[in-house]
Amino acid sequence: MIKVYNQPAKTAWPVLLTRPVFDASNLLPKVQAILDDVKLNGDEALLRYTAAFDKVELTQIILNDAAKAVAENAVSIALKKAIELAKSNIEKFHQAQTQKVERIETTSGVWCWRKSIGIDKVGIYIPGGTAPLFSTVLMLGIPAKLAGCNKIVLCTPPNMEGEIHPAIIYAAGLVGIDEIYTIGGAQAIAAMAYGTASVPKVNKIFGPGNQYVTAAKQLVQQAGVAIDMPAGPSEVCVWADDTAEPSFVAADLLSQAEHGVDSQVLLIATNEQLVERIQVELNLQLEQLPRKEFATKALENSKAIIIAKQEEAIELINEYAPEHLIISIENAEKYADKISNAGSVFIGNYSPESVGDYASGTNHTLPTNGYAKAYSGVSMDSFVKKITFQQLTERGLTNIGQAVIEMANAESLQAHSNAVSVRLNMIASKM
Repeated sequence: MIKVYNQPAKTAWPVLLTRPVFDASNLLPKVQAILDDVKLNGDEALLRYTAAFDKVELTQIILNDAAKAVAENAVSIALKKAIELAKSNIEKFHQAQTQKVERIETTSGVWCWRKSIGIDKVGIYIPGGTAPLFSTVLMLGIPAKLAGCNKIVLCTPPNMEGEIHPAIIYAAGLVGIDEIYTIGGAQAIAAMAYGTASVPKVNKIFGPGNQYVTAAKQLVQQAGVAIDMPAGPSEVCVWADDTAEPSFVAADLLSQAEHGVDSQVLLIATNEQLVERIQVELNLQLEQLPRKEFATKALENSKAIIIAKQEEAIELINEYAPEHLIISIENAEKYADKISNAGSVFIGNYSPESVGDYASGTNHTLPTNGYAKAYSGVSMDSFVKKITFQQLTERGLTNIGQAVIEMANAESLQAHSNAVSVRLNMIASKM
């Protein structure tokens, strides 16, 4: 099932850690054509693509109040309570990321500070195909609201009846998102990037999606619209030793594999016998999964690497930079501190990755494909701009003015120098 590599040499690591590669060369021109069409033809193009791709004829794009009321009644009480619990935890975690403004006197009379201001208009894309990700509504909508974004636009594809999954609608209402549009795919990204008669143009686009959505986000970014991060197929790395429970590890690996055929799971184990026990559990649990076909294909691209030395395992993990990392080894918390490249880390046998996807409080929108080496997951910071301010008194300008003049003259920027010297001369004339 999973290919096993026993104590591979470090020279083999780059090949072993390679993710499944999708050739986007043929896809990009098709996506660009969709973007251009929506930019030129607006709502008409959106309705046309919805008919072609989602197989439903719509007369309007925005979700009406009647549909929202129907969704409210369609969600079970148990699911509503689960969503409300998740909302509470996500709010607590993200609210704590709010930074108060601190004024710093860098030199006597020179005051500097930084203020976070919510991005005015943001767009949220929520997949609605094989897995309607209503949890992502919480993960993106809650920090957007807490950050003070004035307008939040949500786009998600309709089913063949022209409807949106009721849990997506319920979650949106719970976090205070009023504008929901029944459009998906690259055309939805285009609508939010350029604006149409119905869909407002936004300043930044968030959310996961298929290869068309990912390509569309990358292309509109080149045109000046910000996006959350580069994103690819979901992935998990599990580091396990003999203190791990094989059934837990197998369940964690499958929880990522079921996302899609291009997902990847990586097992790092301390010995071959542990891998064999986990393989047995994988076979047993896989047979019970409704999404068995997706998981089976994903496992074909996955690997188990046996590394006995903990220092080497840490080095391998940091080189791989997984989206999700589960540490199921003895003294897991101690070794978690040595991880420098990962989207989100789950420590110990009772911290499955699923809790981060839904209800622990952390955000599940994370960097994939090794981007955790340089990118963070979505947080409050993702939804704000940070503006710096400075204010100088006469004494403050006198204290640093000559240094500015010297530096500006050294860079041959005379006007910069003059902007300070004319003020210093005025101050001197009053003495």
